[in-house]
Amino acid sequence: MRRLVHIIEKWSDYLARTSAVLLGLMTLLILVEIFLWNAFEVSTLIADEYSAYGMAAIVFLAAGYTLKENGHIRITLILNFLPSKVSRVVTALATSVTTIFMAYVFWYLYKMTASTLRYGSTSGTLTETPLWIPQSVMLVGAASFLLQLFATSIRCFWQVAGEETSHRRLPKDPGEV
Repeated sequence: MRRLVHIIEKWSDYLARTSAVLLGLMTLLILVEIFLWNAFEVSTLIADEYSAYGMAAIVFLAAGYTLKENGHIRITLILNFLPSKVSRVVTALATSVTTIFMAYVFWYLYKMTASTLRYGSTSGTLTETPLWIPQSVMLVGAASFLLQLFATSIRCFWQVAGEETSHRRLPKDPGEV
């Protein structure tokens, strides 16, 4: 099980790096658009659309890494008043419920992407981009986030059981940021 958690975390790292590259490409596309408009009053006609796809890709692809690094917002007001062991149990249960919810979200993203592919839906722009392409990137990111939630749930339960021995740690106190 520890090997599986390690693989999931490495995959999250990889997708975060991919997300960073996409951010750079998106920035380059916007700069080219600005230059072309200011210098020649012409447009790429794709900068807005592809920047939106890029933003969605960045958010979805980096979500698992952000979770792994404890970067998501956590509501800790109540957890801070609980004993450490109880707050860890509550955190483990909350993470498990979130994992189940994300599985539901993933399933519907999958159905949306499959439907888009089946019907050949395209964007309503000049590019007529097949929508299954950006939706597939979102689906990969959602899958990564779901897997990272699963790995985080396992780590939370290891902490509850006192078995967490990895060099990477979850917060010792649920209120720790």
